[in-house]
Amino acid sequence: MVPQRISKTKLKARMLEIFRDLQENGGEIIVTERDKPVLRILPYTEKRSKEEVFGDLRGTFVFTEDPDTPTTDEWTDLE
Repeated sequence: MVPQRISKTKLKARMLEIFRDLQENGGEIIVTERDKPVLRILPYTEKRSKEEVFGDLRGTFVFTEDPDTPTTDEWTDLE
């Protein structure tokens, strides 16, 4: 879904309407000033636990190494 773009002036005039629409339908809005993006507005969502996100997939993944391990060694050639 491509984010909707709106100028600060138009947002100010229709803010409640726009916020209600975002709350009901989701999506995101990019607020612009002189055609340059300055803000991104998204509906708030609660952070979900790992169990909620991956519950049905438990036991189907096999990790060969710790997924939280930094990968800085792979990027040394770029310095």
